[in-house]
Order: sequence, then structure tokens, then C-alpha cells
Amino acid sequence: MKHALQRLIVLLASMAILGCSSIQSKNPEDWIGYRDTGEASFYANKHQGKKTANGELYKHELKTAAHKTMPFGSKVKVTNVNNGKSVVVRINDRGPFVRGRIIDLSKSAFSSIGNTSLGLIDVEIEVIK
Repeated sequence: MKHALQRLIVLLASMAILGCSSIQSKNPEDWIGYRDTGEASFYANKHQGKKTANGELYKHELKTAAHKTMPFGSKVKVTNVNNGKSVVVRINDRGPFVRGRIIDLSKSAFSSIGNTSLGLIDVEIEVIK
């Protein structure tokens, strides 16, 4: 029992140091300041008008995005690392579920920071208030 408690304490301390404890939270406020880098893609035309994971209808013209775990409603600044352009999006869907991709952007959000003919861009994401 003593060893199990010690392991639990070490695990919780490690999570706090690495910032993992806030990543499990469903409260967008707890995610403020979270950053990540990776690839961004955008929604194909076939998704227009289909339901997102939070029940809204997807619309190309809205500045929305999908993230695997971030709470719905989170505001995320997405910056194209190659040209410095940024856009703020609201998380309303789940995904992307492709290795290396960290966020799926609406078509209008993607096109405001990169050329859609590229298909993918390298980005940094930051949760903002």
C-alpha cells in the first residue's frame, strides 16, 4: 500500500510538472496557455452542412476547428509557422485522427493563413481567453 501511494504521488507530481493535469479538463479556461505544434488540415467540401461533434452544422465560412481533446468552445489562435499569419478559431468538433495532424480548420480559417491548394500547413496552436 505504501509503495502504491508513493507511485501515485510521483505520477501526480509528474503530471503537474508536465502540465498534463489541465489537458484532462473539460473547462476551456483550464486550457488557456496550452500550446502545440504540428500540421493543420481543412474540412473537405463534403462536410458542408453536416453535423459536428457538438451538434452544430459545419459551415466553411465560420472560423471553427476540430481538436481531439480540447473542450468545445475553446478559442484557439492558429499560426502558420511559415508565414506568421494567424487566425482565431472556436473548437466545435473532434479530430483530426491522422498521425501528425493536430487540428482541422474550417476552409475559411485555413485559407486566411495558408493556401488551400497545399492541403496541409505547419502550425502552432495556442488556447487563448
